[in-house]
Amino acid sequence: MKLGFIKKISTLYLPILIIMSLVKLSIKGISYSQTQNGAYALILNEVDGERKLPIVIGAFEAQSIAIALEKEIKPPRPLTHDLFKNFAERFDIVVKQVIIHKLVDGVFYSSIICERDKIEEIIDARTSDAIALALRFNAPIFTYKNILDKAGIYLKANPLEANKDSQEIDDVLSNPETFGREEESNQSGETYSKHSLQELNELLDQAVSHEDYEKAAKIRDEISKR
Repeated sequence: MKLGFIKKISTLYLPILIIMSLVKLSIKGISYSQTQNGAYALILNEVDGERKLPIVIGAFEAQSIAIALEKEIKPPRPLTHDLFKNFAERFDIVVKQVIIHKLVDGVFYSSIICERDKIEEIIDARTSDAIALALRFNAPIFTYKNILDKAGIYLKANPLEANKDSQEIDDVLSNPETFGREEESNQSGETYSKHSLQELNELLDQAVSHEDYEKAAKIRDEISKR
């Protein structure tokens, strides 16, 4: 009888213990990775703390996440993650939250918690895809405390005092939410500093209509500077 009572209490409080171990994250920025050629770095920020969680993602996923973050850029046709959202909404499927639940050999594994007709389903997904969908559904992003303890970093104020890994992340965060290398941008010869705001907005509309999101991001950055 006593053993059964303890088992019942443990079952009741197990979901609470799991929830308590979750840490909410926000998106700090996206930048070209200084350490992996052709890859981008997604930086997640601990909401109630100072730790950062860097995750290497592909160019397509970086573009999709950046577009979801930038409300001004609206693709003329739905991207893959937009299509998934439209499909889900048509069948009354809602993404409730995303959980980065595992880290193995530097690879993050994530789950998408969905709900339909008050029934929850868990779908395995790449972290970059999961976050791209979370943004479109305004769903919160979480990870477990032990993952953040293992892979989270503190950015030091003085880069001279930082170790090699921290310096690399400082480089990644130096230009958040960009699509390409700074040197590549300079080599292209394109500069928007001489354009008026009206011209920049027109160029932005043209870039979006042609689905040239890298160019659109550069124009948007110039507009932001003004």
